[in-house]
Amino acid sequence: MKHVTDWQDKLSQKAACVGVIGLGYVGLPLSIAFWRAGLRVIGFDIDPDKASQLLAGESYITDVPHSDVAQAVASGRFEATTDLDRLGEPDALCICVPTPLSATRDPDLTFVTNTVKEIAKRLRPGQLVVLESTTYPGTTREEVLPRLAARGLEVGREFFCGYSPERVNPGARDHSFSEVPRIVSGITPTCLQATQALYDTIMVRTVPVSSPEIAEMAKLLENIFRATNISMINELKMICLRMGIDIWEVISTASTKPYGFMPFYPGPGLGGHCIPIDPFYLSWRARAFGVNARFIELAGEINTNMPEFVLHRTMEALNSQGEALKGSRVLVLGASYKANVGDTRESPAVTIMEMLQRAGADVRYNDPHVPRLPKMRRSGLALDSVELTETELREAACVLIVTDHDQYDYQWVVDHASLVVDTRNATGALIRGREKVWAA
Repeated sequence: MKHVTDWQDKLSQKAACVGVIGLGYVGLPLSIAFWRAGLRVIGFDIDPDKASQLLAGESYITDVPHSDVAQAVASGRFEATTDLDRLGEPDALCICVPTPLSATRDPDLTFVTNTVKEIAKRLRPGQLVVLESTTYPGTTREEVLPRLAARGLEVGREFFCGYSPERVNPGARDHSFSEVPRIVSGITPTCLQATQALYDTIMVRTVPVSSPEIAEMAKLLENIFRATNISMINELKMICLRMGIDIWEVISTASTKPYGFMPFYPGPGLGGHCIPIDPFYLSWRARAFGVNARFIELAGEINTNMPEFVLHRTMEALNSQGEALKGSRVLVLGASYKANVGDTRESPAVTIMEMLQRAGADVRYNDPHVPRLPKMRRSGLALDSVELTETELREAACVLIVTDHDQYDYQWVVDHASLVVDTRNATGALIRGREKVWAA
């Protein structure tokens, strides 16, 4: 491809092949979206089990039905592979790999840099490389571009490089994948054109911006906005509990104001791949410019400490019944980080269960979306989800609601439990049995 118009023509003719690297909660829906747009898609992942499942027509992501994967594979336009030697085949490569934090809460770009190194070995003229992973401002220009340019090709003419942050909300039913406006950027104007042309094939609206740094910072702003507001409402919840005030009614009342207020809701802590992690990417980057991001750090401290608050409220609730936490059975409802998904990454439920075990509790859990707690870097738990029965509820000294899945009948839970600690106001509308419920 000698010019960006060649790339645009190839897209319009449905002759382009798109490679998606990382087939998780971001990469798999993206792959299916490109397939639906009539493009050929190659999905890359280092996990052979994921590739095997997909090739068998099975999905492991709640938001992607098995039928979609089966149809995509049957069409001959979608395949999954672990063979990185094929990275030279696609015309566009979208990088959707994790960007976690290190043990010292510094950005860990290992997955990104390793992926880019593999792409660089096989980069060919005409390819577009787009980073989707959330990261700090400057990553695309300072970490991705130099590794690609080392191949000797000229960016903006012989290959294209852009950044388009993912905007995936697992379990959400109010916005489809294609309806959420997509930010697009490029290292050069032609890189921006190529990136926008790619995402125009699957999105109702793309939002072009002047540089990758703008796009990178915008993504962080979105998540920092949520993290800091949630920390504020979590702090207010703790204050309201001590004052005997219902924070949920307070929020509902404040929400009647038609301007200048947006409701956020408290919980047991933050989870998922974005909100608990991404703000620290900016606070780390800010230090390089001599700025201490105090607001971000304080918000992180409040949210990180919420599981400990839940632990203490559970102890208080048990004490009110004349029971100690040590030796008591605690049944946790919900292991995923949010309702109606099976994603346990950074889930406060996992942290809370670890804390309960360390305190000597007999911990059991139920989650219709998480039959077994997967191995995670920081979790030593080895638990299977138990069947939620009347007997299981009666035998628990405390039922702890951490994730408010729609499948739960909370009135039934309260009816058969002797004590309920509710971190999500899941029982807020109930009348019968309210004397058993403790808010946390």
